[in-house]
Amino acid sequence: MAGGGDGGHLPGVRGRAGRLIPPAPPPAGPGACRMDGVTMPQQVPTVPASQLPDGAVVLDVREDDEWVAGHIDGATHIPMGEVPARLDDLPEGDPLYVTCRGGGRSARVAAWLNANGYDAVNVGGGMGGWDAAGRPMVSETGQPPYVV
Repeated sequence: MAGGGDGGHLPGVRGRAGRLIPPAPPPAGPGACRMDGVTMPQQVPTVPASQLPDGAVVLDVREDDEWVAGHIDGATHIPMGEVPARLDDLPEGDPLYVTCRGGGRSARVAAWLNANGYDAVNVGGGMGGWDAAGRPMVSETGQPPYVV
């Protein structure tokens, strides 16, 4: 795992696109990572949840309880606040599709990833849009999946 207590990365580390990843601000507490200072660009690459391509590599940045209730089969789960510290856990995807419940958190994560050398696309409408489009989900509870 990259970084540890330094916000997820070290000075001089390069992202997948070869761009230098700057050091992150200090975390708020033990084990905490933050995305402070992320300026949302006017446009974050976005695809509606209903149009996510088959076989897309998906990163789900929702919290644990949201993930357990229902998620895209095969997606990787890393809560938003843990992304900077868990860059080594990101799935290989070009692009990497990022989802949350409604598209807000995932847009912020996609912007941060893009600013740090990754090719990330926001899933517009998030899991709410995915569910509304009738796309399949799985849960970790043994119960029918749903979006929290």
